[in-house]
Amino acid sequence: MITTCALTARSPETQSHPAGMEQPELGPQVRVTFTTTEADLQLDESKRQLLVPADIRRYGLSRILNSESMLDPENPIPFDFLVNGSFLQSSLEDYLKDNGLSLESNVTLQYVRSLIPPVFEASFQHDDWVSSVDVLSESSPAGRWSGSSFQRGNDRILSASFDGLLRIWNASGQVLTTSPSGSQGGHTASVKSARWLSNTQVASAGDDRTVRVWTYSDASSASLKPTLELYGHTHAVDSVEVDGSTKRILTASQDGAVGFWTTSKTSAPQADASLLPSAYTSKRRKVANPSVSTPQRGPLAMMKIHDRPASAAVFDPKDKTVAYSASWDHSVKTIDLTTSTVVSTVPTSHPLFSLAAIPRGASAPLLAAGTSARHITMIDPRASATTTAVMTLRGHKNMVVSLSPSPDNEYSLVSGSHDGTCRIWDLRSVRQATKDEGLGRVSEAVYIIERESMKGKKQAIPGDGCKVFDVVWDKQLGIFSAGEDKTVQANSGRNIVT
Repeated sequence: MITTCALTARSPETQSHPAGMEQPELGPQVRVTFTTTEADLQLDESKRQLLVPADIRRYGLSRILNSESMLDPENPIPFDFLVNGSFLQSSLEDYLKDNGLSLESNVTLQYVRSLIPPVFEASFQHDDWVSSVDVLSESSPAGRWSGSSFQRGNDRILSASFDGLLRIWNASGQVLTTSPSGSQGGHTASVKSARWLSNTQVASAGDDRTVRVWTYSDASSASLKPTLELYGHTHAVDSVEVDGSTKRILTASQDGAVGFWTTSKTSAPQADASLLPSAYTSKRRKVANPSVSTPQRGPLAMMKIHDRPASAAVFDPKDKTVAYSASWDHSVKTIDLTTSTVVSTVPTSHPLFSLAAIPRGASAPLLAAGTSARHITMIDPRASATTTAVMTLRGHKNMVVSLSPSPDNEYSLVSGSHDGTCRIWDLRSVRQATKDEGLGRVSEAVYIIERESMKGKKQAIPGDGCKVFDVVWDKQLGIFSAGEDKTVQANSGRNIVT
């Protein structure tokens, strides 16, 4: 049954008339079918098809859905509308004209709660380029891994820098503590990646080829103390991924290997003696320094599975015995961590610089891989090696080096790029690729987050002076990005894509 909405379906652009005056005839109308994937916003079958004014826009459609005869929510809900995978930005009439369709067409409108811009909130200034950032909050993975030991309100931000130091900040932007320097047991070169394992433990890695585990104390005087040094890689380590529930660490290195580690001193194997710092010191120094203050261990497994540098490795969101890795060798590999073997390889068209696993209910995750070709390739790891990408996210102007899934849902993520921006994507907004874009489906960013430090400044090339190196999306604290501008930037992150 098709209902013609009179008052409720009138466009907000249509002027009302004083009582007693003759109402003009309704103008052109369009038949629409409302649909949604949100369980709490479903319409009765009898209400899903309507005739609405052709000149109606998003606001008018939102008013219809909020009316007493439709959803009738306790408080009005602002909606956005997807048409064939793209958000409606014009009137329905203009949309039909732009797509060569007649007013007789039946338009299916998928309604979703309106998107909220990720407003800038703060910047945390460093002394050098900031390579990595991570968040500890009640809603973050590390907060959940901490269990009852995490105290509400003790939110912390962890940053790593090219100066070789880790810093821990409170949510107000105050530095609570800084890691020791290389001469005092810290990293001896730039730190490339750092992550919270729990509210008392941190893992980091970098150009000194080591993975380090730290104990964080948040007592009256906050401190970071090295408790474990892990050796196994022969080149710089660019990526660290952790699972606090199992106390395991994954690393990706320029030596093409993926490392699998434990934070337990007792269960970790002995390190290869040839990779320890002592192998490069003189006999005189060995005599002068006979003991090692921090325990040194090796990997549970060192998997040399890529022909070029491995850029990222992540755990499967639901099965921690499975991992995925990405590499400059144009491939994504699925790894069985129990046997340390590669289960499958998915080739891509370009070198890969970042990787994220997006949960999909009971199914295998959807993998997002950032490329050197400025786009993000969405991959189903279950697909055969000859299957093309599920989707391509286009819009960045330089390589995509960091990805973080939304903490709120299974269809959005944020990316960081050397073009100096972070971009937020809604995987529900999809269209068919044009001839120039090749085959498959394409999505564009919902929002673009620029570096506040570069606003008003001209750039010779995209990202010049403000490359983004890392980004993380936390449900409670928001979106944090680290960059070449020597800052960690915080933007609001709640209800951006809902």
